[in-house]
Amino acid sequence: MNTLDTPVAALAGVTLRYGAVTALDRLDLAVRRGELLALLGPNGAGKSTSVAALLGLVRPQAGQVTLFGADPQRVEVRRRIGVMLQSAVLPATLTVAELLRLTASYYPDPRPLDESAALAGLTDLLKRPYGKLSGGQQRRVQFGLALCGRPELLFLDEPTVGMDIDARERLWATMRTVVAQGCAVVLTTHYLEEAEALAQRVVVIDRGRVLTEGSVDDLRARVALTRIRCISDLDETAIAGWNGVAGASREGDRLIVTTAAAEPVVRRLLDADSALSELEVRRAGLAEAFSALTRTDTATQEAA
Repeated sequence: MNTLDTPVAALAGVTLRYGAVTALDRLDLAVRRGELLALLGPNGAGKSTSVAALLGLVRPQAGQVTLFGADPQRVEVRRRIGVMLQSAVLPATLTVAELLRLTASYYPDPRPLDESAALAGLTDLLKRPYGKLSGGQQRRVQFGLALCGRPELLFLDEPTVGMDIDARERLWATMRTVVAQGCAVVLTTHYLEEAEALAQRVVVIDRGRVLTEGSVDDLRARVALTRIRCISDLDETAIAGWNGVAGASREGDRLIVTTAAAEPVVRRLLDADSALSELEVRRAGLAEAFSALTRTDTATQEAA
């Protein structure tokens, strides 16, 4: 029987190879009841492979995978999860309501149709054939199918790709709701603002192993960067080469500079551009911390 401290899903020392490629390298990962865990990493880091291993879709060459303390391929534990993968092929001629009813029939205690539709923002689409929906609408249907079984653990692999802003914010609200109800969520996403807004815990992986984990604030604290934002005509490429500057880029007419030593960089910016305006200085966000962590790991690997 699970306790609040027992992981609902876990990888313990898992190694998984595809030929000569090591996708997971002795990876340890635990998902706790009632938490939203964001799994982050660059392309090819092993995020989707980690999810596939937890779902029992692939078998590792070494290590142990458990889902509710059991083999993830057992039917009784699969009925306790919901899954939304990066892509899905569903019958194009079935309506949204038919897809929800069909999927719900596989679970012992599914949500009512109207509840699943409301949570996923599908109420106005129930009579529409799946094949006639836009890409973003189809993603909402896939989210609804993942929710309809009343899961205790929800896997969401890049769930908001293709969604507009309103649909994305509705999905975020629903994710917060199900987590508050005790459901655990494993989220993989390339949208770092999504992880920053939602996650109680973040795990950053690269080359199939964990680089770091903790809350968003923990990760920020491990990377002592400050973000300077201002309006300036200074060349960002030249600034990127300044001593103490970790990076420089543009967001429209705004110059963005990240640095571990804000005061001397701000002084140099003001000296270099007397017309500089709308200066903002704040602690770096998750995006900057993520970039710094993965950049450091790459440099360490190349030096090894």
